[in-house]
Amino acid sequence: MQRLIVNRLLPLGCHPRCPGCAHRTWSAAASAAQKTAWLQQMLAPWADRLQAMRVVMGGARWNYRRKVCLSAVWTVETGWNFGLWRRDELIPIPDCPVHAESVRAMIHWLRTMLPPAPEFPLAFFIQSGAQATLIVKTRHIPDLAGFSAAQQPEPAASGLEGLWLHAHPAAGRRLFARNGWRLLWGQPHSRDEFGLVYGPTAFQQQIPELYRQALDTAEAFLAPQPGDCLADLYCGIGASLARWTRRGAHVLGVELGGEAVECAGLNAPNATVLRGKCADRLPQLRTWAPATGTRLLYVNPPRTGLEPVVRDWAALEFQPKRLAYLSCSAGTLSRDLAMLTAAGYAVDTLIPYDFFPQTHHVETLALLQRET
Repeated sequence: MQRLIVNRLLPLGCHPRCPGCAHRTWSAAASAAQKTAWLQQMLAPWADRLQAMRVVMGGARWNYRRKVCLSAVWTVETGWNFGLWRRDELIPIPDCPVHAESVRAMIHWLRTMLPPAPEFPLAFFIQSGAQATLIVKTRHIPDLAGFSAAQQPEPAASGLEGLWLHAHPAAGRRLFARNGWRLLWGQPHSRDEFGLVYGPTAFQQQIPELYRQALDTAEAFLAPQPGDCLADLYCGIGASLARWTRRGAHVLGVELGGEAVECAGLNAPNATVLRGKCADRLPQLRTWAPATGTRLLYVNPPRTGLEPVVRDWAALEFQPKRLAYLSCSAGTLSRDLAMLTAAGYAVDTLIPYDFFPQTHHVETLALLQRET
């Protein structure tokens, strides 16, 4: 695999010390080979069911990140800088070639418009599609007089539709709090490439083309029919929920984020959506699941994978006929697959998706059937 690596020059706009993209000087073939080898190692018991990685090519491997989380630091010499931390040094990346042009435009505009620190205690800049958030570490929302779409047309010209100010004095590993939000200008919600409503805290897959492929594959495998019972855990804003309800299935989704639950209700009005940790919603899941009929399960958990009690409920109580699991961690996927196969499930197919070109990250869709 090493022979496939191309030690290319850093792309224009890449900071040589940026820790963000481990594969930025690799060829597409080398990157795919490394990710495939990693999955074969981590998912070794089922490696014979691992399909070729789904990828995008050429220019689509750059300028794709429309969801970013950047730290912000102000200095007298350089003003506001936005970037990633490498140990105790902030690496500014205003022209990152992996970021979408809309993100780069916002960063340059903010550098010219924001008041200095400590007057404006900005800690993070978050952009999720057409919604952006400035997170300040204070209890009191600073005054930003003059921030309006009419007076400042640059964000709207870049495609931004909503700009928020969020006062969160404890912002760090947890970026968002319930209170302290102000819409500076624009609209509170936008619609993504699938026509789904989302807000400033929404999780979004980075490459819609590949995400559509993953959902198409999961839908074809699960094949929900009218009257089927389908549980969708960690359902986000409802991209998958909308598909299941269109096919007439009886659908229940569970999601932790309040904004995501609100959007899921708009995007999939025929589904029931519960807010909370999946583990805390097991009583409702048990009551909702019918005693007879076809049961199906779709899960898209965070890197920590399925909560143990949720995994046990799925395999030993709910016992879906078919299960689709979109994972962003091969390690926790391997752990969960081992338990599911021990409980009577067979891994049908594993399909990798290169949702994060130029990085070492890879996601995998696992399709399982209950053995009779």
